[in-house]
Amino acid sequence: MNSLINYVSCGALWLGLAVKAPDLLRHRRDPYLRAICAVLGLAGLCFLLGAPPTVGAVNRLSGVPNLAAPLTYAAITGYCAASQVLVVHWRGGPRVRRTARRWTLAYAAVVLGIAVTFALGDAPVERRVDLDTYYATTPFIGQMILLYLLAHLTAVSVTTVSALRWARQVRGALRAGLTLLGAGALCGAGYSLAKLVAVTARWSGHDWSALDTAVSPVAAGLGALLIVVGVLVPLVAPRVSEWRRAARAYARLGPLERALDDLLVRRALRLPRPRFASPATLLMWRRTSIHNALGHLDAYGDRDLYDRTRADALAATGDPGLAGARAWAAVILDALRQEAAAGTAPPPVPGSGPPPAPSPDPATLARIADVLAGAERAPAACAVPRRRTTAGTA
Repeated sequence: MNSLINYVSCGALWLGLAVKAPDLLRHRRDPYLRAICAVLGLAGLCFLLGAPPTVGAVNRLSGVPNLAAPLTYAAITGYCAASQVLVVHWRGGPRVRRTARRWTLAYAAVVLGIAVTFALGDAPVERRVDLDTYYATTPFIGQMILLYLLAHLTAVSVTTVSALRWARQVRGALRAGLTLLGAGALCGAGYSLAKLVAVTARWSGHDWSALDTAVSPVAAGLGALLIVVGVLVPLVAPRVSEWRRAARAYARLGPLERALDDLLVRRALRLPRPRFASPATLLMWRRTSIHNALGHLDAYGDRDLYDRTRADALAATGDPGLAGARAWAAVILDALRQEAAAGTAPPPVPGSGPPPAPSPDPATLARIADVLAGAERAPAACAVPRRRTTAGTA
């Protein structure tokens, strides 16, 4: 079970790293991005090295019993350093670099202490799961264990307080991400505390190794999941909102494209529909098809019909935007009838006067689609006395 938790947590963290890696490649000198990627990468490495099968493999390949322990503790310490650097960059201020450098040097000293105490100690019996409690009373090995646990507890405690404090000052996706990150760091504190309690119990002759082998891995795994989600939420949320807006705009233009569908097919004006495309790409494809059709209908547009329809709609509604959309809808429907009636005959020569209005922008296209969908009453073009004057409609 511990192995599964470790590998799943590692996969989740490295998945978050894979999502952030393109941003890091584009902005290599951004210390904030470097800190985030270091947190995700080192946290995943901690889980990978701490999995019992990995522990056995490292010990077997190196020929040193329990060498995986100091390697794992060094990775945890590196993760702690990255977390502190991330917090420093969050806070900002005039001394960001100096403070980040101090945290880095402090945890580098911890890594050095882990290496020295392991070299001075003696841990001949391989322990893949309960090394912390098994060697808690062993000279130097016990100090190594205490050193990394205190360093980890300090880091996650500072991260928890900083993230939750900042979350109260912001809103939206950033607040949600900070809250999740703070909760994940709090779970990390539970990991350290459970191990510390088990170790101190061992000092007094009690066996509470279940806290080390059962409780702490669950706390660490839950913390990893919350941390990776917290890091990804502020990144993914704006993209999801953009896709949702594009999907709504795409659906809203449907009635207008369907009105132009026969023309698009007959004149081969529509590009092939992109497969496995994002909503933004599909929206661009639909807008392109609509503009292609309107461009073809340019010679059939009636400026007088546009002016009369717009004037009537403006008098009735007092809304210039809606009046223009109704006028465009009338002109487009009339132009479609004229183009279909002309068959294979060449289109008439466009009039010399200006087009009915500037080419419809995306907002106007959406309102025209609303008129054609019946959300707004479309005027009956055939009921308006027609004096043939052609002008562009797109």
